[in-house]
Amino acid sequence: MSKKLLIAGGGIGGMAAALAAARAGWQVQVLERASAFSEVGAGVQIGPNVTRVLHAWGLQEALRAVAAFPDALLVRDAASGAELGYMQLGERAQRLYGAPYATIHRADLHQALAAAAQAESQVQVHAGQALARYEDQGAAVQAFSVSQTWQADALIGADGLWSEVRQGLLKDGAPRVSGHLAWRAMLRQADLPAALRSQCVTVWLGPRMHAVQYPVRRGEWLNLIVVTEGAPPENPHGWDHQANAYELMARMGGACAPLRDLLHAAPQATVNACVWRLWPLCDRAPVRAAGEMARGRVALLGDAAHPMRPYLAQGAGMAVEDADMLGRCLQQADAGTAPQQLARYAQARWARCARVQARAVRNGEIFHASGLVRLARSAAMRLLGARLLDAPWLYAY
Repeated sequence: MSKKLLIAGGGIGGMAAALAAARAGWQVQVLERASAFSEVGAGVQIGPNVTRVLHAWGLQEALRAVAAFPDALLVRDAASGAELGYMQLGERAQRLYGAPYATIHRADLHQALAAAAQAESQVQVHAGQALARYEDQGAAVQAFSVSQTWQADALIGADGLWSEVRQGLLKDGAPRVSGHLAWRAMLRQADLPAALRSQCVTVWLGPRMHAVQYPVRRGEWLNLIVVTEGAPPENPHGWDHQANAYELMARMGGACAPLRDLLHAAPQATVNACVWRLWPLCDRAPVRAAGEMARGRVALLGDAAHPMRPYLAQGAGMAVEDADMLGRCLQQADAGTAPQQLARYAQARWARCARVQARAVRNGEIFHASGLVRLARSAAMRLLGARLLDAPWLYAY
C-alpha cells in the first residue's frame, strides 16, 4: 500500500521533512503558500548537531559549496570592544563532535534541501497552494487549499511561526511578541575595509542589546544582526520589514568604534536598495508535552511546533533534527500505524526542543544584562572561556 504524507510549508523544515519522509518510503506532497517557491532571509548558524544530519543525508558536498566554516567564536563587549570570551570552532568542532560548525545563508540551505528533496521521485511540490484547513478523519486526513482537496495518511505542519496547522491542532492563538527587534543586513566582504572583514563568529554584548556577525557564502559575505529592545512594528506578522537606519544608529550610540564602523560601512557593502531589514522577534512558551507536537494523524515540526528566539542559533537546527527523527519514525509506519509513529516522533523530540527554547530565552537575558549581572557575566566569560561558551549537550546530540 502507498503511504501518503502531506506537508504544509515548503521552507527549511518542510523540505527537510519531505526529504526524510521520501527516503523512508512515503509519497510526499508539499503545499507552499508562496507562488515563487523560495526561502528568503539572512544567515543561520548550524552547529555539529545539524551538519551531522545533513552529512548523513548526503549533502556534505552541497554544504561545502555554499557555506562558511568559521575558525572561532569571539565574544566582545559592545561598549568597550574588549574581548570577553573565545572558543575555537573549525577543527575543534570536528574533533569533539564529528561534524563541522557552519554558517550559511538561509536561501542556500533551503536550496540544498529543496534540490535533494525534489530529486526524490516520491516528492511533489505545489507552489501557490496554502493550506486553509484540514480534518483528521481517523482513517485519513483531508486538507483543503484554495483550489484543491488533498487526501493523505498523515499531515505535517511545517508552516512556520503563524502556522494554520497548529491552530487547527492546538487552537492556542497567536505567538507572543518578545519585545526584541532584530535589524539585519548582508554585507559583501570585499567592499568592507580590511579591518572589518572576518571569518569568525563575533558576538557583541551590551545593555539591552547585542550584535552578531559571521561569514556566509563561502566567506564572501558577512551576515550582521543587531538585536535591540523596543516596540514592534504595527504588524508583527512576517520578518522582512523595511528598517530605518537612523533609528538603529541612534540606538547604538554607546557602541565602541569597531562596531560603529561596521554599522556605518553597511551602505557601501550591500547591493540591496534597503540596507537594513527589521525582524520583530516572536516565540512561544517551551513545549510542555508530546501532545503539543502530535495528535492523531497530524504533527508539527520546526517553528510551527517550537518557535524560539535566536539566542542559541538553533531555530533551523531544531527543524532539521525534527525532520530526521520524523523520517526515522515514518520508516517504521504504514498507513494504519501513522498515528502511533507520529506520537513516537513527538515523544522523542518535545523535551529537547523545550530545553532549547528555554535556554534561548535565558541566553537573551544574559546577552542583554546590565548592572551587576552584566559585570558577573563578563567576569565569568573571561575566566571560563570555552568551558562556558561550549554546549556539548546540544552539539553531541
